[in-house]
Amino acid sequence: MAKPPKQPAPAPPRRNGVREVGALLPEVGGVAFRRFGFTHGALLARWRDVVGPVYARWSVPETLRFPRGQTVGGTLTVRVEGPFALQVQHVAPQLIERVNRILGHNAVAKLKLVQGEVPRPPASPAPPPAERPAESNLSPLGENALSGVKDDGLRSALQALADELARSGNPPRIG
Repeated sequence: MAKPPKQPAPAPPRRNGVREVGALLPEVGGVAFRRFGFTHGALLARWRDVVGPVYARWSVPETLRFPRGQTVGGTLTVRVEGPFALQVQHVAPQLIERVNRILGHNAVAKLKLVQGEVPRPPASPAPPPAERPAESNLSPLGENALSGVKDDGLRSALQALADELARSGNPPRIG
């Protein structure tokens, strides 16, 4: 009887292949995250989603510490700026619930607030200047547009203003 042909061995995985950035983050930041009690960066990365934009501006998670040998019932230390700590203290039960939902289990039992300066996110670039309206939109007012104005002086001032706006595209200079 003839032996069946051997299947070729699968090629070993490439070491320097293309990988997603998200797959690299646990390896790169794992040591730093574990040092401060975060087993992964999910809580740090999604802090704004957990607390909302207002609270995220004034607070940042610092550490997550567990009792020795346990992975539940930890204490989350949050740095809060100034008197905003009182606001965070009022919503502490909701924050603990949301953090536990992000982490997937009852990791946090207590919230410890520490007052301190919170780093500001980098400023976003200024929005591009608004486009200038089309020339057709800048035409002076027609005869009927100001027909309801009874005062001749006011009517002529409004007409002059419309003409100036149509000519320059910018608000007129006063004075």
